[in-house]
Amino acid sequence: MAETSTALPPLRLKIAAPRGFCAGVDRAIRIVELAIEKFGAPVYVRHEIVHNRYVVDSLRDKGAIFVEELDEVPDGAPVVFSAHGVPKAVPNKAAERGLSYVDATCPLVSKVHRQAERLVEAGKHILFIGHQNHPEVIGTFGQVPEGRMTLVETAADAESIQPDDVAALAFLTQTTLSVDDTAEIVATLKRRFPSIQGPRGEDICYATSNRQKAVKAIAAHCDAMLVIGAPNSSNSLRLVEVAERNGVRATLIQRASEIDFDWLDGVSVLGITAGASAPEILVREVVDALATRYRIVEDEVETTVENMVFKLPRMVEAA
Repeated sequence: MAETSTALPPLRLKIAAPRGFCAGVDRAIRIVELAIEKFGAPVYVRHEIVHNRYVVDSLRDKGAIFVEELDEVPDGAPVVFSAHGVPKAVPNKAAERGLSYVDATCPLVSKVHRQAERLVEAGKHILFIGHQNHPEVIGTFGQVPEGRMTLVETAADAESIQPDDVAALAFLTQTTLSVDDTAEIVATLKRRFPSIQGPRGEDICYATSNRQKAVKAIAAHCDAMLVIGAPNSSNSLRLVEVAERNGVRATLIQRASEIDFDWLDGVSVLGITAGASAPEILVREVVDALATRYRIVEDEVETTVENMVFKLPRMVEAA
């Protein structure tokens, strides 16, 4: 419990747990760090390793150079692929150029990639539930031949789509979606196409589901909620939506410097959570900033204990 001077107005914090880094993000960041140790700086990283400016800047300070395409990587330089996954053409191109590369794709995203391959091999056309232009969606579409997968973003899309062969349909989903939105879309697809084949397990990852569940647990007890995360982070944006749908106004901030104290006027109980790419240091930074204006009392509300750990690629695990 953190307290400040009684001259300050009181503010109770409901801090969601779990929050922040997931196992896939932890693994991806560690891969970049180990690649720098093994190969020496600089190590190139295709796309932001995870969607968080603080993390990217910290890795840049250690010797990472972030690029959008392989064309920006010099011959002979090591390169890491981001946690979101890449189309098959990217590692193929790296291999053609003789580049040393390490794939930091989250294993749960890789699982979706393998499902997509198997479904296409079985003659299925895949309806992929996700957000257009998100790196994970681009990477997943790049696992299968063009024309074998169609993007479905909303329940309205699911209601209007007209597949050529309704008897050969399957669906998969992006791992960082709204659990509730996705359930509605899947229900629509199953109603319209009763024979559609779904994944054996849930494609939305455990961390996304757990963070949304934690927000739901505290929303009813809060006057407002701060979600710490990047504006291009799908799972962070979903946390804002979940809070709002559960009756509490919410806003996304990247760091404490973005806190709008006028927005907090009249708030006596404030919820705080963080997206899966946001480190705990940013949560503490926000709490410390609030403590300069309020007499803080912290309550951590834990809904799930996470103990997931993913193995590192052999190429860097002994670095």
